[in-house]
Amino acid sequence: MRSGLPKVLHPVGGLPLIGHVVRAVAAAGADKVAVVVGPDDDAVTQAARADVPDAAVFVQKERLGTAHAVLAARDALVAGHDDLVIVFGDTPFVSPEAIAALRGLLNNGAAVAVGGMRPADPTGYGRLIMDGDRLVAIREDKDATRQEREIGFCNGGLMAMSGAQALDILDAIGTDNAQGEHYLPDAVKVADDRGLTVSAMEIDEAEVFGINTRGHLATAEARFQAARRAAAMAGGATLIAPETVFFSHDTQVGQDVTIEPNVFVGPGVTIEDGARIRAFCHLEGATVAGGAIIGPFARLRPGADIGADARIGNFCEVKNAEVHDGAKINHLTYIGDADIGARANIGAGTITCNYDGANKYRTTIGADAFIGSNTALVAPVTIGRGAYVGSGSVITKDVPDDALAVGRGRQVTKPDWAARNRAKTAPKKT
Repeated sequence: MRSGLPKVLHPVGGLPLIGHVVRAVAAAGADKVAVVVGPDDDAVTQAARADVPDAAVFVQKERLGTAHAVLAARDALVAGHDDLVIVFGDTPFVSPEAIAALRGLLNNGAAVAVGGMRPADPTGYGRLIMDGDRLVAIREDKDATRQEREIGFCNGGLMAMSGAQALDILDAIGTDNAQGEHYLPDAVKVADDRGLTVSAMEIDEAEVFGINTRGHLATAEARFQAARRAAAMAGGATLIAPETVFFSHDTQVGQDVTIEPNVFVGPGVTIEDGARIRAFCHLEGATVAGGAIIGPFARLRPGADIGADARIGNFCEVKNAEVHDGAKINHLTYIGDADIGARANIGAGTITCNYDGANKYRTTIGADAFIGSNTALVAPVTIGRGAYVGSGSVITKDVPDDALAVGRGRQVTKPDWAARNRAKTAPKKT
C-alpha cells in the first residue's frame, strides 16, 4: 500500500478493512474470534475489537507464511472448537453466507473446505487442482506448471477445517516451495495425503476481493458505494445524482429522504423519513429528523442533532448541538456546543463563541428566541425563551425570557463629515 498505516486499517465506507471482516465472521455465528497481527499492531487490535470486544489477539513475530500466521493462534486452536474458519483481514466483502456455506461442507464430512473463484484473469492466483469433485491440491502461481496455470478455478483465500484435525494438519505443513514459507494452501495436500475428504465450493470473485494496492482500495470503495446507493434507493430514498453521493458503513437513510448531488456522509449519520439534504453538504456523526432541510453547502459535525422541520442553510456549521423542531439557522453561521430551542431564529453571521483556548462552554437559546444577524454569543450564556438579541451584538450575560438585549457601541453620526474630509484630503493641483 506504500503507507505507514497497516493495510487492514485502510477504510472502505469509513470502516477499516478488518472491521468489515470481523463483522462478517461474527454475523456468521462464530463463537470465538482470533485475530493474528504483526508486532506492535495495537491499532489493528483496537479496530478488530471494535465490534467483537472479546476477540483474542495473537502476534506473528516473524513472517514465515500464511500457515505460520494461523499457527500464531495456537492457543486458540488447542482450546478446541467444532470448526475453524480462516479469513484474510483484507477482504472486506466476504459475507456471512459464504462463511456459513463453507462450514456446510465440513458438516458433509470434509476435513478441509476451500472457497474458490473464477476470475477473468487468473494470473497470480493459486490454482485449485481438482480430481472430479475432490480437491487434491492448491498450487501457487509461481510453483504451478504451464498446464496448471491454464486452470481457471483459483484460490479465494477462504478456508475451513474440522476442529478435530486442524492443528495436526497445520503442523504438518512444510516449506517445500519457491518462497520457503509455510503455505496455508498446502493444508489441502496434507489432508489429501492422509485420505481425508477435501472439498471446494465456488464463491463470487467480488466476495473474496483482496486489497493490495491503492487502486484495489478505490475499486472496493466504488463497489461499496454502488451497493449502498442502491440499498438507499430501494428503501425509498431519492438520490438525484447517485454517483455523487457517498455513504459510510453505518449510514441510515429513511423513506422519502431526498439527497441532492455532491453530498458526503461520514460515519455515524442517521437521516430520518422525509428529510432533505441539499447539494454540497458534509455530514458526520449527526442525526437529521424528518422534514428537516440541510444545506446547500452545510456542514454537520459530530453531535449535531437536527430536529423535525428545522432548517440549516448555506455555509452553516453545526457541532455538538441540539437544534430543536422548527428552528432556523439559515445563513453563514457557526453553532457549536449549543442547545437551540424550538422555532428559534438564528440570524446570518451568528457565532456561538464556545472555546476560550482551554475549555469548551455551552450556549442555550430558548424556544421562539430571535438572534439578530452578526451576533457573537460568548459562552457560557443563556438566551431566554422568546427573547430578542439586536443585530451586531456581543452577548456575554444571560438574557431573560422575552427581553431585548443589545450589546454594541452606540452609533455616532457626524453630518457632512465625509464631504469635509474629501476636500481636506484631495490632491493639490500644480
